[in-house]
Amino acid sequence: MATPKRRAVFLDRDGVLIETAVRNGKPYAITETDPAIVIDGVPEACARLKAAGFLLVLVTNQPDVARGTTSAGFVERTNNTLKAELGLDDVRACCHQASDQCHCRKPKPGMLTDAAAPMAIDLPASIMVGDRWSDVEAGRSAGCKTVLIDRRYDEQPARSPDHVARSLLDAVPWITAVSPENKGYSP
Repeated sequence: MATPKRRAVFLDRDGVLIETAVRNGKPYAITETDPAIVIDGVPEACARLKAAGFLLVLVTNQPDVARGTTSAGFVERTNNTLKAELGLDDVRACCHQASDQCHCRKPKPGMLTDAAAPMAIDLPASIMVGDRWSDVEAGRSAGCKTVLIDRRYDEQPARSPDHVARSLLDAVPWITAVSPENKGYSP
């Protein structure tokens, strides 16, 4: 008997789950001297998405590790804390810089596709939620629907996200309405 496919919401970290510093219109990931502050409404949003039958998978670019300005241990501790606090099912982090040309760094879909096979995720029935153009592009490339959390950064705009929201909590009604019925999906 084939393993039933499951739906997932792929979640970017900085600017979607936790607050991010914005300087001169550009977002910056937290560093070891910054606390990870969960954005208001995120715990409720995650609980509602889990209740709707979605797997929750954190997918985050963390190039500061490759640059040597943040340690891999700090990124891992932060991600594991979020996994426990928010009930996330999996965590995927790319610690490469754009110049490394890895398959996992968003806007490439590697983190999403790498999570799909072992977790039996149905990518076309899944959603990628992010606050940057690269998140939207990664989701689109993986075959997912996409949600842009619009933080009005001064950078390349996201190209045609399926939905634009103010926050993850604001996006939950759209995510649950656009997704296929629970029938045939395993939580």
